[in-house]
Amino acid sequence: MSRDTVVAKRYAKALFEVAASQQIVAEVEAELKLIVETLEQNADVQKFLSLPSIDPDKKVAVVKAAFGDSISALVLNTIEILISRRRQDNLAEVYAAYTKIAGDSLGQAHATVYSAQSLSGEELANVAAQFGQLTGKKIIAQQIVDPSLLGGVQVRIGDRLYDGSLSGKLDRLQKSFKI
Repeated sequence: MSRDTVVAKRYAKALFEVAASQQIVAEVEAELKLIVETLEQNADVQKFLSLPSIDPDKKVAVVKAAFGDSISALVLNTIEILISRRRQDNLAEVYAAYTKIAGDSLGQAHATVYSAQSLSGEELANVAAQFGQLTGKKIIAQQIVDPSLLGGVQVRIGDRLYDGSLSGKLDRLQKSFKI
């Protein structure tokens, strides 16, 4: 486990504990997601935040101006601490660790469902329900269409991959012939 991952988990745990005490766990997760997605979509802002020559106070001012009232003081303070300690590059890892901690405490897990064709809402809900029974958690599913799967689905929950795709079955069959 890298040092950055350990650091991100510490920040995420501290943020979760404060959010849980204020009963705003889901709101904090949504705000972190908004910030991470926004930063991922804007390379110029990422570059600006990573430049060591720019004063951290100016970086914080830009973040405050950009997000303003759309994020809570708790999330803003966390970002301010990350920037002042020159750990703004760890924000995505903090978000990932926070979602895992929050999901574990609430009995939820995030799943990415890969399919060859777009699934209907009902089909996605059925996949989530089946994996919810398997894991004993409430599954929050997100879908990604990957035509290379040919058929079936792959489901990633945390670091575990469940492969029920046609391409996965063909790969396993091919490997069995090479023994």
